[in-house]
Amino acid sequence: MPIIKGLEWTFDTVAAQYEKMRPEYVPELYEDMFRYRLIDQTSHALEVGIGGGQATLPILKTGCSVTAVEYGEDFSKICRYKFQEFPEFSVVTSKFEDFVGESGFYDLIYTASAFHWVPEEIGYPKVFELLKRGGVFARFANHPYKDKSREEMSQAIQKIYDVYMPNAMEGSEYGEKEAEERAEIAEKYGFTDITYRLYHRTRSFMAKEYTALLGTYSDHMVIEEETRKKFFAEIEEAINRFGGQITLYDTIDLELARKP
Repeated sequence: MPIIKGLEWTFDTVAAQYEKMRPEYVPELYEDMFRYRLIDQTSHALEVGIGGGQATLPILKTGCSVTAVEYGEDFSKICRYKFQEFPEFSVVTSKFEDFVGESGFYDLIYTASAFHWVPEEIGYPKVFELLKRGGVFARFANHPYKDKSREEMSQAIQKIYDVYMPNAMEGSEYGEKEAEERAEIAEKYGFTDITYRLYHRTRSFMAKEYTALLGTYSDHMVIEEETRKKFFAEIEEAINRFGGQITLYDTIDLELARKP
């Protein structure tokens, strides 16, 4: 789905649904991250945009302290409760741009499907400043793609989007070129030892589950309510007409960069 700047506030309006419907990340991603930089009980990590906490538990399980910076008040409440058993976990309710942290303090700063909301020229220098020498910035995100196994259904859904959200479904599957370009951004801001990884998986949904997921996407949330109901009803009808299930093909990219 396209990114529309200025809609970051929308996610907090459906925080509970977001926490339930948005996916976690694959174990291999964390294995690669921890091979790149060992994280343990002595480490300090900062998460930018925790959302529903989909990326947080594997970091907490290392025993390190985690401070999350989260713009949404409801997301902050959900995650304080969700991770209450971890005494070294805390949430600061703030935009990352406004967050005041100690320079050179963090061993790891990571962000999952959230850093695109932070202006590049603010976000990268701030991450660089907050990291220790040798500290690591890990940026990762999930990129879902249409159901490649049910082409007729995908075409039917595209026709519905052409009416309600023209151009929203167009575009190619996320791949090496996009991940490499995203990774190279860090070099402009002084980071070194830059690398990236790609991971793949599928997720399947029944019709109503799928529209519940769509209801957590910012550009869908801002559609007028009655129009959105018709839009989602037509998508559900199309899915049910072609067997009642839709599968998304996810590509997850991980970019890693080090502060020298």
